Amino acid sequence: MRVSIDSDVCIGSGMCALTAPSVFTQDDDGFGTVRPGRADGGGDPLVKEAVRSCPVQAVTVAED
Repeated sequence: MRVSIDSDVCIGSGMCALTAPSVFTQDDDGFGTVRPGRADGGGDPLVKEAVRSCPVQAVTVAED
């Protein structure tokens, strides 16, 4: 799987980082980012929940 956040859409709600903190974090401006080396989701079962919890659908998962 490939995890990404569309920075043009992200509003910085932080739901991704709260839901799956091993995969997502927030940058200095408060916007969501994928942690370095975690773009594959790291096997975290909460990644898909983080996708659902994003209020603006900025987080996406593409299955390989």
